Amino acid sequence: MTSRGTIRTGIGGWNYDDWRGSFYPDKLPKTRELEYAASKLTAIEVNGTFYRSQSPATYAKWASEVPDGFVFSLKAPRYCVNRKVLAEGAESMEKFARSGIVELGGHLGPVLWQLAATKRFEPDDFRSFLAQMPKTVDGVGLRHVVELRHESFATREAVALCREAGVSIVYAHSANYPEMADVTADFIYARLQSGHAEIETGYPPEDLDEWARRAVEWSEGHYPDDLPRIDPDAGVDGKARDVFAFFIREGKVRAPHAAMAMMERIRHRLG
Repeated sequence: MTSRGTIRTGIGGWNYDDWRGSFYPDKLPKTRELEYAASKLTAIEVNGTFYRSQSPATYAKWASEVPDGFVFSLKAPRYCVNRKVLAEGAESMEKFARSGIVELGGHLGPVLWQLAATKRFEPDDFRSFLAQMPKTVDGVGLRHVVELRHESFATREAVALCREAGVSIVYAHSANYPEMADVTADFIYARLQSGHAEIETGYPPEDLDEWARRAVEWSEGHYPDDLPRIDPDAGVDGKARDVFAFFIREGKVRAPHAAMAMMERIRHRLG
């Protein structure tokens, strides 16, 4: 049997009024939206942690409302990343790591560090930023992923720095940001941001077929040969990797349906 990592598909957040009636049943109490979403999906990227601190009790409550195997990705706070000099945020990064995120237990997924679209690549500063990402908190290992949204990061040097640090690079399916499908860590993190509200499944069925194929290939340690890489000479190591694919931004009203439809295709491929 081929060795592969776990593939999860999901959405950004779970409180969105337009999902009521289209995803959430009309009479579902708002207090049960997370429980319902977690029963249909396998991961959620939490955007709220970018804007405000959460308490340990809040993280524990989230964990209590989702099933085994469900994972939260947490977007690191804006005060960590919206800086002219990223390396000056070390204290804030540590503060976030110790804010209670370990209360998620086995539901704690990657930490997403989303850089501003105006933030340019400065090698020394970026190297220091990656080095300061907390490796563990209270004995729990942390996995990190960066979204590099300025075209200046589309260089072999930036990719090499992420690979050396063991930090994943977001693959962004978006017309606004560089597409970097380089594998730099032991997991893959895709943000699929080009959905369409008028399509019931967010993406056309044939596109979801292709994303399912790519996710399986990633999970088995391969590079999908139809996605752009900055360093195409980097070898394929064949190591199993976990894969996270989130449907966000464009066509958001259909994001849950896209995530469910993609997962259905993945399960069909894996038998």
